[in-house]
Amino acid sequence: ASCGLRVIAAVPELCYASVMEPAESILFFFGLFALVAEAMTAALAAGRRKMDWFGVAMLGCVTALGGGSLRDVLLGHYPLLWVKHPSLLFLTGGAALLTIALARVVHRFHTLFLVLDAIGLVVFTIIGCSVAMSMGQPLTIVVVAGMITGCAGGVLRDILCTEIPLLFRSELYASVSLLTGAIYVAFTHLGTDHVAVVIGSVAFGLTFRLLAIRYKWEMPKFIYEREGPH
Repeated sequence: ASCGLRVIAAVPELCYASVMEPAESILFFFGLFALVAEAMTAALAAGRRKMDWFGVAMLGCVTALGGGSLRDVLLGHYPLLWVKHPSLLFLTGGAALLTIALARVVHRFHTLFLVLDAIGLVVFTIIGCSVAMSMGQPLTIVVVAGMITGCAGGVLRDILCTEIPLLFRSELYASVSLLTGAIYVAFTHLGTDHVAVVIGSVAFGLTFRLLAIRYKWEMPKFIYEREGPH
């Protein structure tokens, strides 16, 4: 479980990935891909709000790194990842700016946005669980830490874009994170091969989220409309 602390440690350490254990390598590359994916969702959201390039880069950094930062603050896990490795700011900000050029050739923005967001949700959930487990946190805190890592960045993105967060208005979202984290934690504690646990958890979470989007699976909604005279 301690591999979560080094999962997305720093871009300059990429050259050492070949000497990591297989599970560490998988989480490392998944983590980098998730950072880029979440930064790209931020750029697409910023484009809808007609933000300037600085706003695009800033939103990319906040979205990609915000969930992990909030988790670390709540758990007292310091230094924050982007403080220890500022190169991650260049990775996420650069990915957001690159999306500006790519957006000209991508026509189905909404579909791309949802797929990239699903990747970030699932991968960051697993990384968050791994970090909390390495700190010896109780299982409930581990799963909640995973959900915070997976969901908080997207919530910050939507709030800064003055939109109701996907977490509160779309198909199953936090539920996907909770189930993915629970599966990862359960099979890790059962001693299942860690590579299989990581790949299986990512596959489950991503499939579950995309199916929820496709078939519009939702949590029951509370709708209150005032009746009678005002």
